[in-house]
Amino acid sequence: MRLLRHPLPFARRIVALGVAAALSACSTLPPYAPPSVAVPARYAGAPAAAAAQAGWHVAVPADAAARGAWWTVFGDADLNALEARVDVSNQTVKKALADLQQARAMVDYQHAGFLPTITAGAAQSRARVSQNRLGSSLAGKTTPDYQVGVAASWEPDVFGRVRDAVAGAQADAAASAADLQAVKLSVTAELATDYFALRSLDTQKHLLDDTVRAYADALTLLQQQLAAGAIDASAVAQADTQLEATRTQDTDIDAARAQLQHAIATLVGESASTFALPPRVTPFAVPAIPAGVPSQLLERRPDIAAAERRVAAANAQIGEARAAFFPDLVLSASAGLESSFFAPWLTAPSLFWSIGPQLAGTLFDGGRRSASLRGAHAQYDGAVAGYRQTVLVAFQQVEDQLSTIAALASEARSQQRATDAADLSLRLTTNRFNAGAVSYLDVVTAQTIALTNRRTADQIDARRMEAEVGLLKALGGGWQGAASRDADAAAGAQPAPSAAMNDRAAVTPPAAG
Repeated sequence: MRLLRHPLPFARRIVALGVAAALSACSTLPPYAPPSVAVPARYAGAPAAAAAQAGWHVAVPADAAARGAWWTVFGDADLNALEARVDVSNQTVKKALADLQQARAMVDYQHAGFLPTITAGAAQSRARVSQNRLGSSLAGKTTPDYQVGVAASWEPDVFGRVRDAVAGAQADAAASAADLQAVKLSVTAELATDYFALRSLDTQKHLLDDTVRAYADALTLLQQQLAAGAIDASAVAQADTQLEATRTQDTDIDAARAQLQHAIATLVGESASTFALPPRVTPFAVPAIPAGVPSQLLERRPDIAAAERRVAAANAQIGEARAAFFPDLVLSASAGLESSFFAPWLTAPSLFWSIGPQLAGTLFDGGRRSASLRGAHAQYDGAVAGYRQTVLVAFQQVEDQLSTIAALASEARSQQRATDAADLSLRLTTNRFNAGAVSYLDVVTAQTIALTNRRTADQIDARRMEAEVGLLKALGGGWQGAASRDADAAAGAQPAPSAAMNDRAAVTPPAAG
């Protein structure tokens, strides 16, 4: 083979060939559009009137953007402080962030396929040629070899394989970004749910503590009356039984509260052994959260955004599988210095070089590429089904929470009437006992009913708060009330208590006498 005297013009022609091939590259990527889904005009469980949405706006309707501090609608400073720690300390969020960084690194990795690869190296070796090798002047001799050089190769993206890989990596990165927001939404919603459950236990604990003290005082008075012969021993036994049973309920609340406090500690990234949340009794503010229109759900739910991006990534993999049927064009060049002697190694006569294109394609692979293409199509179909299932589940979750909120609002009104009636019955029964018309067992029964109804009312309030948090989560977060947009005003505002959440007084025993 005759060496070219002037390699540079030939090199220019090779590079021009590669550039022309890249510019005229055809794409094997199928056209993509987000899968269609059936979207109802309105939620079945949403109020028909739009007035409930006054003062509200969608905080962040973007795909994978932060969902906004939606928990501020509850106006609770302690909750706000805890939620602020999630981004900083929650380990599940940190893992999702690391997954996103890994996905973004893969985009850069795939994008590097558009650029040439350049390598450099140096080597020194000694080799002995066999003495029995015929026709060689070096037979039986040991010769050194010194070499240094650079090499470059570039594969023009003629059939869009690299472009499809980049598109798929970008879609995966966008899905990871949406996954991060979905994790944040899930963790912040779980934290809010646990927090309100804990505060409900604080309220019930306060009620039971006061009731235990009142029952203990009543038992002391009854024991004094028994000693004076004014009553029989059955009244004292009934009062003692009631006191110990109420203490048992009080202890159960301590255990349940401890578990919720431990769960909150984990969510904010702190050891349960060092975390403490002081008890606080406060009325719940139950906000009326607008559901919006169903089409907004496709924009606000990060899990829907992630599912749609994975469909796009699967579509890009079809393009990659198609590109495998076409040959690969590689342009390569190398140059360096090589010598069998060290002294003239770095001189001009030691120069060597090579340059040229290479075109290679697979003629037979036993159907491997066809199977890969069928697999890519199946993966795309699965991603589409997964996307549509995610949308259906999202609508189900919104409707579930709307139905729960409506039912609990009605339940709270009924329970308030039941609580008021139980309190009235207790007062009347107490008066009759003091007048000697009924036994103390009737009083115990009335007290038990009154205490049960008050605790039930508190529990309904906690369930209403849990349902509101669930609705915000189902809607994808991002709702902010007008009051919550002004931080100073929100800090000084006093939330209106729910209808069933009044100051719970202890179940007062009758005055002995």
